[in-house]
Amino acid sequence: MRASTLALGPLFAGLVSALQPPVYPGYRLIWSDAFPGNAGESPNGGIWNIVTGVHTNNEVQDYTTSNQNLQISGGGTVQIVPRKSPSGQWTSGRIESKASFTPQPGKITVFEAVIRFGDNAQSNKQGIWPAFWLLGDSIRHGVPWPQCGEIDIMETVNGAPTAYGTVHCGVSQGGPCNEPIGRGGTVGLPDNGWHTWTLQIDLEAGRGNWQNEVIRWMKDGGVYHTLTGAQIGDQGIWNALTHSPLFMILNVAVGGNWPGAPNGATADSYGSMMEVQYTAVYTT
Repeated sequence: MRASTLALGPLFAGLVSALQPPVYPGYRLIWSDAFPGNAGESPNGGIWNIVTGVHTNNEVQDYTTSNQNLQISGGGTVQIVPRKSPSGQWTSGRIESKASFTPQPGKITVFEAVIRFGDNAQSNKQGIWPAFWLLGDSIRHGVPWPQCGEIDIMETVNGAPTAYGTVHCGVSQGGPCNEPIGRGGTVGLPDNGWHTWTLQIDLEAGRGNWQNEVIRWMKDGGVYHTLTGAQIGDQGIWNALTHSPLFMILNVAVGGNWPGAPNGATADSYGSMMEVQYTAVYTT
């Protein structure tokens, strides 16, 4: 049940102003959300699924619809806030775009969000796992992971000063994506402030040759990792990642195989939150 008290927004609403997705020359905005609304409201249910009941990777949180875990700030952002109850149970928030987006041959498709994190010290973020990522829409139709394809635009764990961009694909053990680890790159994240996280699926670069097509990960406009079709080496798997519908996910997980148990993570929810100014999808 959605809580009706103790909205989080007033703590942060005055610190930010609504930021609209920018105009990029040569690109057309095809989908976006700048999270308008009043503090304490839920994200727009017309474009987002508020997800509950998902437990993967041995994570310990329960995703809820409560505005204690997920809410519009009132200042043009959405806030995802992990919380620990007095009994030790963790809750958090996860939203998935209802729409899916299919990169078009010969074009560049761009997924972007501006994100910051709460200011808890790293020692208080053990087990906290925020992410901005894409999942193949085929998983909604019965295709298993990782065959459906997954592209993680930005993940960070345990408050460490590093962000990760990764793909998962193919088979659950080994394969071209080295599962269950995936194939990825990293970039420094020395602060918890606002940064622009961008993924380009460039089907223009290939000029008809899938092996030359490129996925690029960017932080604040600088490329920090790339992956080509040739590096994957399997056209069918590459197509699942770059030629098939993908939907967008924002969430903060707690615990799990990667970050480990949230031992030492504090219940200071604001200090472990993820806050997003806008999400957008562009194409050339």
